[in-house]
This record gives sequence, C-alpha cells and structure tokens, in this order.
Amino acid sequence: MSIKIEICVTNAESALKAQSAGADRIELCGNLLQGGITPSVSAVEIIRKNLKIDVNVMVRPREGDFIYDDIDFDIMLRDIRYFKRAGADGIVTGILKKDGSIDYKRCRELVKIAKPMSVTFHRAFDLTPDPYESLDRIIKCGFDRILTSGGKKSAFEGRKLIKCLIQKAGDRIIIMPGAGINDRNAIDIIDYTGAKEIHLSAKTFTEGKLSHQNTNNLIKHSKIINELRNQSVDVKIIRKIRNITKKLC
Repeated sequence: MSIKIEICVTNAESALKAQSAGADRIELCGNLLQGGITPSVSAVEIIRKNLKIDVNVMVRPREGDFIYDDIDFDIMLRDIRYFKRAGADGIVTGILKKDGSIDYKRCRELVKIAKPMSVTFHRAFDLTPDPYESLDRIIKCGFDRILTSGGKKSAFEGRKLIKCLIQKAGDRIIIMPGAGINDRNAIDIIDYTGAKEIHLSAKTFTEGKLSHQNTNNLIKHSKIINELRNQSVDVKIIRKIRNITKKLC
C-alpha cells in the first residue's frame, strides 16, 4: 500500500503545483498563517474543477480556539453543505468543549451533514487532555481521519504518541501525522510510526510581480508576513518525498 501525501494549500496555484509534484490530496484552507480557516466557496469550486486529485476543505469559521457558539456552528453547517455541492471530496474540522474534550454532539452532527464526503478531525486533537479518550470519541463520531502532531510542536517530536495512536486505532480510523514534516524527516516519521498518510505544507515564498513598490506602506514586520511575497509550495520537496515513499511500497 502506497503512502498518501496530503499537501496543505491556500490558493489555486499551489494546488496545481502540489498535484504536478505527485500529491495524492490537498487540504484547502484560508489564512494558513493563523493555522488555517475556511476558504471561499468560489475557491473550492474552481480548484475542484481544475484538479484530478482529492480536495479536502478546512471548515473552521475563525482563528483562535475551537470552542464555537451557535452562530459559529451554524456557519460551519452551512459551509459544509456548500462545499458538498461544490464537489469537495472531504472536509477538515473539529469542535472542542471548554475543558478541551471533544464536543461529541456537535462533531457528530458535522459528520452527519458531511457524509458521504470524508471527514478529518484537525489538530484541535492535540489540545485535548486525554488523546486516547479523544481518539475513541472521534471514532464514535464517525470521522475517517485524525490529523495530529502527537501533542507536540512537530510530528517528529510527537512521533511516539503518534505510533501509539496508530496501534490503538487499528483499522478503525486513519492517523495522519502532520506539522513540520519535510523531505529530511518524512522517512523517519513513516518508518517509526507506521503511518500510511502524511500531511505537510511544503511551504515556500516567491517574489511578487508588483513593479511599483511603496515600501513605506507594507506589512513587512516578519519573514513570513510580507505583501511583496506570494505563498506557494516547493515542488522539489513534494517530489522528493513522493520518490521516497515509492521505495517503501
């Protein structure tokens, strides 16, 4: 069985590059700098029409914590319905209670509305106090996949927990490592954990095409936020990981 590669992207250009480099699936989201939020319906429609690989869509109505009021929840339900009509293959979502546990009732409703699309529980999982209890609750909700860094800043740091989760989950749900995965550590993470899917952004930045530059009026206070640069994906990294995973089959 081949290792599936999911690439997190924020725009059509990156989605097409990910596909050309050998990705099996993209996760489309908005504002990746804030951890990813729900993208526009139009972006989903256009990207779905132009890609042959699967398109999973983030459903997260705002940045910040994963505790949502009734209005937020209604937005999430509506977005899922829109994305289903737009032809999305899956959604990526999740809701927590104030104590950090899985909001079973609301998550179950999200899954019910989303089916038959696949449903991934995102890295809100890593904020829960008991990962094994959370694993069981997410399975009972009907999710198909959990994206996790193993409770650490990166999947490599959290590889021990990820391995345990994969063993405990068995065939009941897919555990997909994500966060900080690159061409230097992907093989180690796969070998150690036994993961069948991995998630990464392969993020890079390209110089913008704006010829006139008013440097006195730019958001340029970090290496990441810069209005003269465009976020994209590094196809070399994706291709290298793709070639590595082919040798594991």
